[in-house]
Amino acid sequence: MKLMHGWLALEAITGREIHKFVRQPGRLASSLVRPLLWMVVFAAGFRQMPDLGEVVPFDPNLDYRLYMVPGLALMVCLFNGMQSSLAMVYDREMGVMRLLLTAPLPRNYLLACKLASGAFLSLLQALAYLIIVVLWGIGLSPSQVLMSLPVLLLGALMISAFGLVLSVYIRQLENFAGTMNFVIFPMFFLSSALYPIQRMADAGAVWIYRVAMFNPFTHAVEAMRHALYGELAVLSLVVVILSTIVFYLIAAAGYDPQRGLVRNARGG
Repeated sequence: MKLMHGWLALEAITGREIHKFVRQPGRLASSLVRPLLWMVVFAAGFRQMPDLGEVVPFDPNLDYRLYMVPGLALMVCLFNGMQSSLAMVYDREMGVMRLLLTAPLPRNYLLACKLASGAFLSLLQALAYLIIVVLWGIGLSPSQVLMSLPVLLLGALMISAFGLVLSVYIRQLENFAGTMNFVIFPMFFLSSALYPIQRMADAGAVWIYRVAMFNPFTHAVEAMRHALYGELAVLSLVVVILSTIVFYLIAAAGYDPQRGLVRNARGG
C-alpha cells in the first residue's frame, strides 16, 4: 500500500464522517446538552466536593462539578461511539460497508481509518463541551484542557474501537436500542464518572466495586482526571491502550470474511 493511497483513504473516510456530522446540527447540540444537564442536575445538591480522601488529586474545597468533568467529557465520546456504531450497522445493511471493505487496500487499515474518524469526531464534541465548561467558570482552565487532550483522544479511540466490535455483532438496526441500553448505562454508571468507586467498597457493595475496576471506561475516566492536574495514571493508561488494541483486533477479526463472523452476525 502506497503512502498516498493510504492518506487518500483516511481523508475520504474522515471527510465522509465529518460531512454527515455537519448535516446533522442536532447531533452536536444533543452531545452538549446531555453532559451539561448532568452537571446542572446531578451536582445541584453539592456546593462543594464531598470528602474524597486520596482517591483523586483534587482539593475537597473545589466545586463538585469539577469532579464530574472527565466522566462527562468521556460520556460525550461514549454516545458518539455508539452513534458511529449504529451508522456502521446501517451502512452494512445498505451495502456501503461492503463497498468500503472491498477497496484495494488492506481491510485492517480501512477499519483503522473508520476508527480514527469516529475518535476524531468524539474528540471534537468533547472539546466543545470542555470549552463550555471553561467559559462556565467553575475552575477548569484552558491549560488543563490542553494537558488532558492526549488522554481524551486515547479514551475516544478505545470507545470507538468498542463501537466497531458492536457493529460486527448487531444484526439489525432494530436491535440496536436494546444493545445501547445494555452497554452505555452499565459502562457509565459502573465507573468513577460521577463518584469515587472506592465508596462502593466502603459501603459494602464490593462486587460493584470489583466490576467497576474491570470496566475500561473507569480507567479512561481516571486517566483523564489525573491528566487534568498534570498527573500520570500509568495503570489506567495501560488498561485503556490494551483495551483499544483488543477491541480493534476483535473487530478486525469480525470483519474478516475468512472467519465468517460478519456472515454469522447477519444470521447466515
